[in-house]
Amino acid sequence: MTNHTASIHTASIHTASRAGGLAMGIAAMASVGGSVAVSGVLADAPLFTVQAIRYAAAFLLLLALARAARVPIRAPRGGEWLWLCGVAALGLVLFNVGLVRGSEHAEPAALGVAVACVPVVLALVGPLLEGGRPAPAAVLAAVVVTAGAALVQSGGRTDLAGLGYAALVLACEVGFTLLAVPVLRRHGPWGVSVHTCWIATVQLGALGLVAEGPAAAATLRGPHLAAIAYLAVVLTAIAFILWYSAVGRLGTALAGLLTGVAPVAAAAVGVLLGGPVPGAGVWAGTALVVAGLVLGVRAPRPVGRRREGATAGAPG
Repeated sequence: MTNHTASIHTASIHTASRAGGLAMGIAAMASVGGSVAVSGVLADAPLFTVQAIRYAAAFLLLLALARAARVPIRAPRGGEWLWLCGVAALGLVLFNVGLVRGSEHAEPAALGVAVACVPVVLALVGPLLEGGRPAPAAVLAAVVVTAGAALVQSGGRTDLAGLGYAALVLACEVGFTLLAVPVLRRHGPWGVSVHTCWIATVQLGALGLVAEGPAAAATLRGPHLAAIAYLAVVLTAIAFILWYSAVGRLGTALAGLLTGVAPVAAAAVGVLLGGPVPGAGVWAGTALVVAGLVLGVRAPRPVGRRREGATAGAPG
């Protein structure tokens, strides 16, 4: 009887952890989708300098919050430096370069479709990195979410260079999650977020000095600074913690499905800002995203060494 009660208690804890992970992942991706309009304000600003300031501000904010919450931030050691530098270089630096430079050759929708392919890649590769194997139901759910997200984006015109940038954006988005998995167990969401932000600040600062000059920051205007503040606080400091917490609780395959929320959120924010009401294709795509998420949540867990919450490293 005691063992049975303990099993029920453990199951309830896992259920609550999973529900919390889903909520955090959805909130993180919704903030990503809602930031599209804000990012457009920075179209005429020096790219590397702006992003360096953004991640520097996010690093300081995260460090202050971690200290206030008494969350320990451990120093990287050994091979952890490679993983953290990889997350910063791919997921933060090159991702922003791909988005900005890619927009010169492809419509935003085309780049959005590339990001929409993330669930399939994570469903296939993520479980392998976590010591398991892909679950067929999870892969099917990822395909459904990807199809829905692509339908919401409604395609988009591009050229050969645009396709290359789209592939870069996809690789960077996948790398942002997968390269963090080996260090999430020891550093947790807070440690990974803090370290990748300051590493990206150094990388972007060096690029900004070389490509844009030390006076580039002086060209920023009020709207630029407001947009940078929003991106640093909401899209970086808050969203990073939420996303890596979700990955730790759910695993990469299930968390990857939640990236389909981003284009849906972007479409919703567009309407709130006075844009046209979405057409039938957007509604159909949204329904597919929801159906894929439901299918993914109900899919069997991947078989292997990984346990739910193994990499969570939750604060406290």
